Parts: sequence; structure tokens; C-alpha cells
Amino acid sequence: MRHRKAGLKLNRTSSHRDAMFRNMVTSLFKHQRIRTTDVKAKELRRWADNLITLAKRGDLHARRQALSIVREKEVVHKLFAEAAEQYGDRSGGYTRITKLGRRPGDAAPISLIELILSVDDKKKKIKKKKKAKVTIDKKSAGKKKDIKEEESIEKKKALEEDIEKKKADEEEKAAVEEEKDETTIEQAKPDDKAELLESDTISEDADEKAGDETLESAESKETEEVETEVKKPPKKIKDTESEA
Repeated sequence: MRHRKAGLKLNRTSSHRDAMFRNMVTSLFKHQRIRTTDVKAKELRRWADNLITLAKRGDLHARRQALSIVREKEVVHKLFAEAAEQYGDRSGGYTRITKLGRRPGDAAPISLIELILSVDDKKKKIKKKKKAKVTIDKKSAGKKKDIKEEESIEKKKALEEDIEKKKADEEEKAAVEEEKDETTIEQAKPDDKAELLESDTISEDADEKAGDETLESAESKETEEVETEVKKPPKKIKDTESEA
């Protein structure tokens, strides 16, 4: 009779079986779901329920008992920290087994065993994710605004600097042109005097020539008038006496 002897042998030794289920339960709490055969999944449920009850108890002795089973300390710390929130309302049924079919190699029935989280926890996680996204979006929007403001300020500064540079360049060019004009005027003063003298002499010569031409034209007109008077025929003198 096998009274009070729970568990399956699975054609393995006790040490091999214990090591296998310790590794499987560690992976289950680490990844929250694993895929294995139906028989192993049903046996693994017993191990997982036992560890969750220890985590819900939460004292030091329970933590040490869990550390004697689970391979990784971080998994145990996470389980004890989240067990009261995730499984506080439940008194059992912490895992779910769903059958997936048969394995291609040996046609063994395969199942998916996963931890069941309460609906409230799922809602809380969704809300936390949404809040985190909203806060991230707000922060990113604020950062974008700050970046845009900084870029606009930098652009304004750059434009002002360009305008100032252009003004300075124009002032420098104007000063250089003024200096050039002054130098050219100073250099050209004696030449201008000579040109003025030449222009005065030329104008005097032109006036003299114009006076001579006017005199010549007047004389020629007088001679022409005299000639025309000489050439005119004498007027007929009426014989007033004969008529009388």
C-alpha cells in the first residue's frame, strides 16, 4: 500500500527527480510560464503551490525553506515581495495548465503551465503602464518644447549676429570708399588746376574766334547790300514836263 506517499516517480531516481523539479519551478517563477509534458506539469503544480503558500506566510523560516528549493535567490526575493499582492485573495489554484497537443518527436502530450495573476493585478499593471506612458509623453513633450525654444533662441541670436556683421561690413566699406575718394581728390587737385587753366584759355580762344566770325559776317553783309544797290536799275523818271 502506498498510503501518504504523494508524487510520481517518472522512472527517475529521487535525486534526479528533485533536481529536475527544482529547476522547473525556478524557471516557472522566473518566466511565469513554461512548456513541458502533461505529467510533469501536474506534478510541478504541487511544488509551485507549496512555494506560493510559503511566500504568502512571509516569515524568515518560510524564506529559508523556499531558498532550499529554488535555485536562485533573486527569484525567491521577487516571489516573497509580490506574493501578498498577487495571491493574497486566493486560497489555492495559483497555476493554470493548458494542453498544446503532442510533441513531434515522440508524440508525448505537451502542456503549458503558467501562473495565474488576479484581475486586479492585471488592471493595476495596465494602469501603471498607461501612467508611465503618459508621464513619458509629457516629459518628452516638455523636452521637445524646451529644445524648440532653445533652437528658436539660438536662431534669433544667429540672425542678430549676422545683421550686426553685415552692418559692420557696410560701415567699413563706406569708410574705405570715403578714404579712397579723399585721396583721389587730393591727388587730383594740381591736375584739376591745369585742366581749369587749359579750359579758360580754350574758352578765350573760342570767344575771340566767335568775335572775328561775327565781324566778318557783318562786313560781308554790308558789301552784299552795296552790290545789290549798284545792280538795281535806275527808276524811270516820268516826263512831267511833256505831260504838262
